Amino acid sequence: MNLVWKLLRQHISVPQFTGFAFANLFGMLIVLLGYQFYCDVLPVFTSQDSFMKADYLIVSKRIGTASTISGRDNSFNNAEIDDISSQKFIKKIGNFTSTEYKVDAHMGINGQSILSSELFFESVPDEFVDVSLKDWKYDEGSREVPIILPRTYINMYNFGFAQSRSLPKISDGLIGMIDFRIYIHGNGHQDEYKGKVIGFSNRLNTILVPQKFMDWSNKYYSPAEKSNPTRLIIEVSNPADENITKYLDDKGYEVDSDKLQSEKTTYFLRMIVMIVMAVGIVISILSFYILMLSIYLLVQKNTSKLENLLLIGYSPIRVAMPYELLTLGLNAIVLIVALLMISFIRNYYMGVIEILFPQIDEGNILPSVILGFILFTFVSIMNFIAIYRKVIRIWWRKDS
Repeated sequence: MNLVWKLLRQHISVPQFTGFAFANLFGMLIVLLGYQFYCDVLPVFTSQDSFMKADYLIVSKRIGTASTISGRDNSFNNAEIDDISSQKFIKKIGNFTSTEYKVDAHMGINGQSILSSELFFESVPDEFVDVSLKDWKYDEGSREVPIILPRTYINMYNFGFAQSRSLPKISDGLIGMIDFRIYIHGNGHQDEYKGKVIGFSNRLNTILVPQKFMDWSNKYYSPAEKSNPTRLIIEVSNPADENITKYLDDKGYEVDSDKLQSEKTTYFLRMIVMIVMAVGIVISILSFYILMLSIYLLVQKNTSKLENLLLIGYSPIRVAMPYELLTLGLNAIVLIVALLMISFIRNYYMGVIEILFPQIDEGNILPSVILGFILFTFVSIMNFIAIYRKVIRIWWRKDS
């Protein structure tokens, strides 16, 4: 091998191989970075609430309809609920139940007060809450109440209090740091409860409590009050069914549009990433041809030496080996440098993303490593095949 390499390396053009390395690095960097960025950002647009399934829709009456202007409230009566539940696209339906009593709440983190206000709670039937029953459970008389907070509450803390006062930011994994105190007044009773935060909601702007606590507390603190629900939660067989939109529009109802907007944003994100990756692939293909051209020129310059090596008994595989090792080493260096650069760039943009979306999973660089290894293997195999075929042609010509 040393003798073969000494004979072949004399005509190696360093500028040509350097040009290939930079072109290949640029193309692979674009491809891997585009894919890594897509994997890192996608959860921002597609993540669902940990407690609410994707096929659940929240329905309310459109503000500004004739019924609202005429002075009637926007609640649903039994006839309207029965009409909705009778539709073919509805799998099941549940009511949002609101508190009929006065609730004052205090939320703090690490002894720092961040919210103190009069609030209200809502609940939905337990079958609509996709969390463990042992977490979403209330025993009558207990002073600890499981709650799900709106994501806006924790964002308010992360962007306001935490940044300005150098306090730790809260993510889903650190919800135990939240101290939530509940003060309830009604029917001659005045009691304090501890709220146990078990999750955050992107789709709801209300504080959710178990249905059992809602039913018991309304009966205990406000037995004389009873109001109709203003929102419904429904499970549908297919959220994209046009009959759903038509029915809701005809009835003057509306659903939260966050999910639809997220789907549109995800579509454009995929399209942009595909365009960027396509540019990177084109550059990588061009760099592949640069390498192949360099190898062919090198082989052409060494044609007579290669023929002599083949004549004295060297096999085509052994003759091709130095060229194959050369391309393998160049491809490996390009992959390693590209991954190092992606790691550095990713640390920068993930810092920005985590500030804007503290709940996002940090993830890792594994998607780039896997895709990079696949590209490295594919390109190396193609290089090996092209080099071997070139040497085989010389061998055939020698025999002829």
